[in-house]
Amino acid sequence: MSKREREPLFSTKNVKLLTEPLGRNNPITVQVLGICSALAITVKLKPALVMAVSVVFVIAISSVVIAALRKQIPERIRIIVQLVVIASLVILVDQVLKAYAFDVSKQLSVFVGLIITNCIIMGRLEGFAMANRPWKAFLDGLGNGAGYGLILVIVAFFRELLGSGTLMDYPVMEKLGAYSIGYEDNGMMILPPMALIVVGLIIWVHRSRDKSLVEKH
Repeated sequence: MSKREREPLFSTKNVKLLTEPLGRNNPITVQVLGICSALAITVKLKPALVMAVSVVFVIAISSVVIAALRKQIPERIRIIVQLVVIASLVILVDQVLKAYAFDVSKQLSVFVGLIITNCIIMGRLEGFAMANRPWKAFLDGLGNGAGYGLILVIVAFFRELLGSGTLMDYPVMEKLGAYSIGYEDNGMMILPPMALIVVGLIIWVHRSRDKSLVEKH
């Protein structure tokens, strides 16, 4: 490719940056990163959705910023610069949540602040954004954030439905008449260990469907 030619914005390689983290290279089920969040905020679907969107925003925007500044960032302080960028975006997210979704902000508590130390974000900035242009970094960040968020939402879906009989606080089981035929909410589903068990089941299903993942690991 000559210098004047430019790779299409949505070339095959670029699309893979966006789609592979949703499946074959998911940060949770394949790379086994970000497990702590699955423990902390997946009792209910709503906070899990908010956390997912927050992480997508932080990782996508911080990837663009770091990629744009990668040649100006001194090698010795690159991690500090990355943390400053992430922390600034997390503060912005936290203030927006407190202003427009205070109830959810209280449910998430300190876990919004802990996005700063999310190993998925730091890993993508250090491993990808520091070596690629902003557009590729944006797609990579967006894909990995979405892949992370997808697992959070799936875990929260089953934990809230089976543990509380609701989804987004809507009484699903009651409306379906499940309680009238003897169904009872499974209190174990809202306990922290069940988050890891559900994640483990998702990892098992994912890897059983793609044998190449088992061979790699």
